[in-house]
Amino acid sequence: MAPTFHSILFDSETHEATVSRATEAGVSETAAAGTSEAAEAGAARAAAAPSTAAVPVSAEVSADAFADLHLDDVVAALSSGRDDDHLGPLFRLPLRTSGAITYRHEVFRDLEGPALLDAFRAFGQRMETIRGRLAHATRTTYALDKQRWLLNAAEAYGAAVLELDRRLVDAPLRSRALQAVRDQLAAYAGSDRFTRLMADTERMQATVRGVSYRLRISGSKVVVTRSRPEPDYTAEVVETFSKFRQGERSPYEWRFDDGSDMNHVEAAILDCVARLHPDVFAQLADYADRHREFLDPGVERLDREIRFYLAYLDYIDPMRQAGLPFCLPEVGAAELEGRDVFDLALATGLVRAGQSVVTNDVELRDGERIILVTGPNQGGKTTFARTIGQLGHLARLGVPVPGSRLHLPILDRIYTHFERQERVEDLSSKLEDDLRRIHSILDKATPASLLVMNESFSSTTVQDQLFIGQAVLRQVIDRGLMCIVVTFLDELSALDPSIVSMVSNVDPDDDALRTFRIVRRTPDGLAHALAIANKHRLTRGAVQERLNR
Repeated sequence: MAPTFHSILFDSETHEATVSRATEAGVSETAAAGTSEAAEAGAARAAAAPSTAAVPVSAEVSADAFADLHLDDVVAALSSGRDDDHLGPLFRLPLRTSGAITYRHEVFRDLEGPALLDAFRAFGQRMETIRGRLAHATRTTYALDKQRWLLNAAEAYGAAVLELDRRLVDAPLRSRALQAVRDQLAAYAGSDRFTRLMADTERMQATVRGVSYRLRISGSKVVVTRSRPEPDYTAEVVETFSKFRQGERSPYEWRFDDGSDMNHVEAAILDCVARLHPDVFAQLADYADRHREFLDPGVERLDREIRFYLAYLDYIDPMRQAGLPFCLPEVGAAELEGRDVFDLALATGLVRAGQSVVTNDVELRDGERIILVTGPNQGGKTTFARTIGQLGHLARLGVPVPGSRLHLPILDRIYTHFERQERVEDLSSKLEDDLRRIHSILDKATPASLLVMNESFSSTTVQDQLFIGQAVLRQVIDRGLMCIVVTFLDELSALDPSIVSMVSNVDPDDDALRTFRIVRRTPDGLAHALAIANKHRLTRGAVQERLNR
């Protein structure tokens, strides 16, 4: 009996989550956190997939929060070019415990070794080839073609398993997950089931490759007959005409595309060949019947789960090459501390464009729970707040996070309250919608939740905005939430000692230049709008001067 492969995504405790538990949790999360139906469906599919460990549904980031934090852009970028509908749901689902997060950290540390990373990349490429061949077998309507694709897929499968097994034997593995994979893969490669599959495949391939035939084409008529010994004059022809050769010859050889689908003419020819060699093709049919389900569920799951790691590492590699730091965070800490952190989604585009990325530090200590970010417009305040939200989610995924160091608690939920465009079909006002959303968040949030607020309640007057902002922050303080607030209301920073003020800086020599650095200091109440207006000649005097010309 073949061994059962352990999950490399979920530790043993998390791995025991059942599909029914995931489904039930998904339903409850819809009511609690506004999780989109599409996300639930994706999570349920990932949980129910027979070749994937049951995916535990903990508190997801809501669909709105995922978009507000630009996490949807991150998932889209790391999934780009990959035909894999399981990556999206996996990157939406955070882990529950520090132990489960550490389990993934161990795998990422092992994959820092170039040889091991290359081994799994090669394995993934081989498995992609196998999936392609099996897709051909499913798609084609010709029985003999199905059998051919199945045989070729099984041959590639054996090579993939044996090559990965060989490369893992002496690999310096430290993670529990990959040590278990090495042992289980070795046991599987030596199992009766696998060795019998390989022996049958090798024998069948040798038999099929021994089939030969002749084609005689006359007009629209094709005649298929048994092959017979005939002299090969290729060498003599080449030698005879070599004396007339001038320069490099043009390539006239025709190469068949082994990856193309069979057309009706090829299928008819193959049927004729099968009638000429009935014993061989009877063996092929028997082989296909016996090994139709040759893929081991554990190997298939390993392939799917390692793609989670490879996709993320491939995604952040250009940023690492550009000198940006990534680290495995310490989760479960009582306080928040981040060094050199940055917005992952923004950095993706900046690095691709060859531009520099500004990093920042963040810290909450000694009972501090709220960061109030003020300063001039276009100074990086929203980007900074978004960064903190991204870090909270990425840390719960167990992946390397953007920054040289990060300590933070394990969050149960991440909420956002960003400005929404008013829709004509809504009967309620924009302010009413803002109040309903914040009420829903505060009703569900716990002391382990994170709330990111960006220019909330901007549709009302400054006086009302200040009144509502103070009332909301008092509720946040009472509930013990961790909260990031982007606002121009400096007065809110003095509401409670648990509130920390951070301000976006400008260039000391030019108020119109933003440094995008967010520093911890008392708000100064300066928006520097006049400096920007002067820079772009948009002051009243400059505009009037142009109008008078």
